[in-house]
Amino acid sequence: MRPLSRRAALQLGGAGLLSVLVGGAGLTWQLTSGPGASIAGGGERLAEPATLRSADGLLEVELTAARGSVPVAGRQATVLAYSGGLPGPTLRLRPGDVLRVRLVNELAEPTNLHVHGLVVSPRAPGDDVFVSVGPGETYDYEYHLPDDHPPGVYWYHPHVHHAVADQVFGGLYGAILVEEPEPLPVSRERVLVVSDITLDAAGRVAGVSAADRMAGREGELVLVDGALRPALTARPGERERWRIVNACTSRYLRLRLDGQRLDLLGVDSGRFASPREIEEFVLAPGNRADLLVTAAEGTSTLEAGAVDRGGMAGMGGMGAPGTGAAAGTLLTFDVSGSPVLELPALPAQPSPRDLRTATPDRARRVAFGMGMGGGMGGGMGGMSFVIDGRTFDPARTDQVVAAGAVEEWTITNATPMNHPLHLHVWPMQVVARDGRPVDGVEWQDVVDVPARGEVTVRIAFDRHTGRTVYHCHILDHEDLGMMGVIEVA
Repeated sequence: MRPLSRRAALQLGGAGLLSVLVGGAGLTWQLTSGPGASIAGGGERLAEPATLRSADGLLEVELTAARGSVPVAGRQATVLAYSGGLPGPTLRLRPGDVLRVRLVNELAEPTNLHVHGLVVSPRAPGDDVFVSVGPGETYDYEYHLPDDHPPGVYWYHPHVHHAVADQVFGGLYGAILVEEPEPLPVSRERVLVVSDITLDAAGRVAGVSAADRMAGREGELVLVDGALRPALTARPGERERWRIVNACTSRYLRLRLDGQRLDLLGVDSGRFASPREIEEFVLAPGNRADLLVTAAEGTSTLEAGAVDRGGMAGMGGMGAPGTGAAAGTLLTFDVSGSPVLELPALPAQPSPRDLRTATPDRARRVAFGMGMGGGMGGGMGGMSFVIDGRTFDPARTDQVVAAGAVEEWTITNATPMNHPLHLHVWPMQVVARDGRPVDGVEWQDVVDVPARGEVTVRIAFDRHTGRTVYHCHILDHEDLGMMGVIEVA
């Protein structure tokens, strides 16, 4: 058995007691309760994942992808995880930092790593999703954040085609934070990674049917930092900053926290010109929210309501019961005690870049659709998910873009269900939905395209060149072929 390195032991020190076991499927681990462990079951105190911070412009991390046992919803479950954590450790960076990640694959199948939303090079050893790290192999990634990288919440997860949905659903995900030059005046920050999973009678990650893959699977258990319905506490008047990641494979999250004041700072890498007071908001799979919660006395629950994301009823009767159904209570927020003094006002934020004043160098149309054949054996009934009539082929380049160009893309969706488009490396500014202009500046790297609808975005292909992908972030659909290749040169 390979011993834990001192660095790995330090990284895992905040994640509870780790015991390493060798089994037939390679390295496995077992996480027992301890300080910082993600214990589930409903009503326990929220335990966030361990945080690893950069120092002097550098963060070096070793992430081991392995199968092992953790408590989930009051029972032991066999899941996948990074370095024994569900989620993996939170990586905290600053603009201009270098992030080095040694990925150790102790799974029985290939994997790799995608730093979702980071504006970093797609060339190896950066965010190259065409890399495949075999069982027992390691790969050294290195990401250089630009000096003016947008602050916000990002995340990491695997990206090996045909295996993405299974590996993320199994537990491989973690958050990344890029800090502002000056911290915001808040009482505390919380990292809330929302994921879903289904366990069988033996506590293993349940298999998925062809119909569920076509619809996009939704797990029976919806977890926050690996816990089922955890409890948070605060004092009246405290202002908390919640970094929420939708790490669900296919589930949309309609979130509300009645009884508390909510101000949305931004979604994905985008920051609004000023906070927006809201009652609820929707995160598609892969979206993240930067949220301020001003605590008012009483007990509130963070609820995930139903989202109508369409279905396969119009495609030969295929579909999955409960697609888009409400997940219910995600956590409890109990506010009591003596009120705190009012915090200082938030500082003014820099005005976000606005491409609506630019003249696009080129306009393109990208079409989500359904096709016959391909996609993991053609999917159910020989059907697959396509972009521009074709399933994904890593050897084919679908879009060639001139470096430095500003382009306008209109993404159309002829299918009966929503598809969230994710473009790697280059964020997108949403300028119109179904032909209606968008008020204000909205920057996202996952843009939901409704069933039978269209969304228009503008993209500045600056900073980096190279070859990467764009795809539906319902990860089952990505695995079934709904992905294309883009090269910027």
